[in-house]
Amino acid sequence: MLTVSISAPPRTSIRFRGRSFLALVLAPEAPLEQWLEQFDAWAAQSPGFFVGRPVVLDVTGLGLDKPALAKLVSDLHDRSVRLMGIEGSDPSTCGLGLPPSLSGGRSTGVADVLDAQAAAAAPAPAVARKQGDALVIEGAVRSGQVIIHPEGDVIVAGSVGSGAEIVAGGSIHVYGTLRGRAIAGTTGAAKSRIFCKKFEAELVAIDGLYKTADAMKPELRSRAVQAWLEGDAIIMAAMD
Repeated sequence: MLTVSISAPPRTSIRFRGRSFLALVLAPEAPLEQWLEQFDAWAAQSPGFFVGRPVVLDVTGLGLDKPALAKLVSDLHDRSVRLMGIEGSDPSTCGLGLPPSLSGGRSTGVADVLDAQAAAAAPAPAVARKQGDALVIEGAVRSGQVIIHPEGDVIVAGSVGSGAEIVAGGSIHVYGTLRGRAIAGTTGAAKSRIFCKKFEAELVAIDGLYKTADAMKPELRSRAVQAWLEGDAIIMAAMD
């Protein structure tokens, strides 16, 4: 019996593809024990917030050595926070068993994320258009969608569904019902505000400070509301 072996030609190149993913940046503050206590209190009011979300840990200015960094990563892992990378650390502190060191992150453009099951049942998506630095959404933002516009304000002509998320570098204006999450001032614009015609939000945030539904005054529900920062506190008031 004659056996013939045919070898595949050797590869002359390897193909690499670029792909962008939206990631949350988590920036702990010293002392870490106190920060973790605050994190636990916040997470208890927003269960599942980090599930399925890529997260980057920003430890800039903390000066953590490798054992301290490993402990922080472990503490976050125990809280169901999965890290895709670490920013602001000495590369020598990241090694086997720790997420990689990252640098050069930049703000993303507009993103619209919708899971396949919701997409099959959902109507046509709202139309988005730029108006100066603002992003205008003509229609409703469906449940499960994420709209991200770090360059300025986001204006929604319709309502924001439960489970939807609006992320803006500036202010957020909703001319319908706000049922999802509104996150304003993400580029450090502390003077940003959140406005809505009918307030039913799950979470509001301005310049990194969050307030969940459990911490909001019940008398604000179903009313026209605005939210803004005073120092380290989110202030909310009815507009009607």
